[in-house]
Amino acid sequence: MTTSPPVPPAAPPAREGILSARYALTTAGMFSLVFFSAFEALAVTTIMPGVARELDGVRLYALAFAAPLASGVVGMVLTGWWSDRHGPRSPLLASVALFALGLLVCGLAPDMPTLVVGRLLQGLGGGGLTVGLYVVVGMVFPTRLQPSVFASFAAAWVLPSLIGPAIAAWVAGAAGWRWVFLGVVGLVAVATMLVLPAVRTLPPTAEREPGERGARRLGWAVVAAVAVLSLDLLGQRSLALSVLAAVVVLVALRPLVPARTLAAAPGLPSVILARGALSAAFFSAEAYLPFVLQEQWAWSPTAAGMALASAGLSWTLASHVQARLGDRMSDHQGVLFGALGLTAGIAAAFATVAWHGPAAALVAAYGLAATGMGLGYPRTSVATLTASDDRDRGFNSSALSVADSLGGALALAVSGVLFATEASFSAVYAGAVAWALLAVYAATRARRPLPV
Repeated sequence: MTTSPPVPPAAPPAREGILSARYALTTAGMFSLVFFSAFEALAVTTIMPGVARELDGVRLYALAFAAPLASGVVGMVLTGWWSDRHGPRSPLLASVALFALGLLVCGLAPDMPTLVVGRLLQGLGGGGLTVGLYVVVGMVFPTRLQPSVFASFAAAWVLPSLIGPAIAAWVAGAAGWRWVFLGVVGLVAVATMLVLPAVRTLPPTAEREPGERGARRLGWAVVAAVAVLSLDLLGQRSLALSVLAAVVVLVALRPLVPARTLAAAPGLPSVILARGALSAAFFSAEAYLPFVLQEQWAWSPTAAGMALASAGLSWTLASHVQARLGDRMSDHQGVLFGALGLTAGIAAAFATVAWHGPAAALVAAYGLAATGMGLGYPRTSVATLTASDDRDRGFNSSALSVADSLGGALALAVSGVLFATEASFSAVYAGAVAWALLAVYAATRARRPLPV
C-alpha cells in the first residue's frame, strides 16, 4: 500500500496555505470527515452502557467496541490497495458510504446484534476513510502544506476527545441515544461534497506493491478481523475456542507487521508491538470507564462523559509536552516513560475498582494513564518513520496502524470474555494491566540495535 503520488503536486505560491481559496473547501471537508469519524469513535463510549441495557445486550458490550476496530483493519488494507490500483476517488466514496450506512444501522437498530453489525460497517468505512484521506493529502497538497493538513487531522481527533462525550450525553438525554448516530449522517454527506471536487480526476498512485501481495495482505486482514470477533462471541462459551481464536489472530497478524514483531525483536518490531500493547491496555480500560462509573458509583452519563473529556485533556497536554521536549527526550525514552505512566494509571484504576475506592481516584488514575499515552503514543509514530526508508515506509506505517487497531480490538474481545465469565469489572482492569506490562516490556526493547 502506498500513499504518495508518482509526481508531487506543483508548489503553490508561498502565501497560499491550507485555508487559501485554492484549498479551503477541501481542507474543511477533510477536517470534518476526520472529526465525525473521531466523534463516533470516542463519543459513543459515553452512551454505550445505556444502549446495551436498553437493547438487552450487555453481553455484547465489548463487541460493540471491538467490531469497528477489527473491521477497520480490513478497510485500511482494502482502501490502500484499491487506491494504488485505481486512484482514491472510488475507494474514498465507498468508505464514506459504508461509514454513513453503519451510522444508519446503529441509529435504527432494534437490538444489540443489529447495532454490532452497524458498528462493523462503521469501522470498515472509517478505516478506509482514514487511509483514503491520507492518499488524497499526498496527491492534492504540495509537500510544504502537508504538515499543516496532518496537524488539522490531529486537531480533529483532539476536539472530540474534549467535547464529544459531553455532547453525546446531552444529545442522548435531549433526543435519545439514536440521534448520536443518526444526527451525523447528513453532516458526513455535506463534508464529502466539499472534498469531491478535489478527488474527481485524481489518477492511480504509483503502484509499488504487486497485486498478489496486496491480495494476500487483504486476506490476512480479513482472517484477523473474523478471528477477533469470533474470540468475543465464542470465547464466552468455551475457553478452548477463545484460545484457538487468539492463536488465529496472532498467525494472521504476522504477515501484516515486520518480521519478529510478536517476538519483541529489538528496534522497529518492538516499537510496533509497543504501539499495539499501548492501544490494547488503554482502550480496553476506556471502554469500561463510563460503565463502571455508572454501575458502581451511580454516576450519570453526563458526569461519566466529563471523566472521559478530562482524560482527553491529559492526553493532549502530555502530547504537547513531549513535542516541546523534542530531541531532549529520545523516542525510546518517550515510549518507555509513556508505557510506565500508562501501567501506573491502569494499576491504580484496577485497585480502585477492586477495592471500591472513591470515584475521584478512578478518574485521576485514568488521567494518569492518558498522560502516559500522550507521552508514548506519538513517539511510536516518530520512531517508526525514523526506522523506515523509501523501500518500506508504506508497509511500516500500515503495520503501525494495523497493530494499533488489532491490539485494541483483541484486548476488547478478551475483556468481553473476562467480563462475561467473571461478571466483574476488576477482571477487565486486571487484563488491561497485563497489556500495559507488555507495552513496558516492548518499550525496553524498542531501542534500535547497534549495527554489527
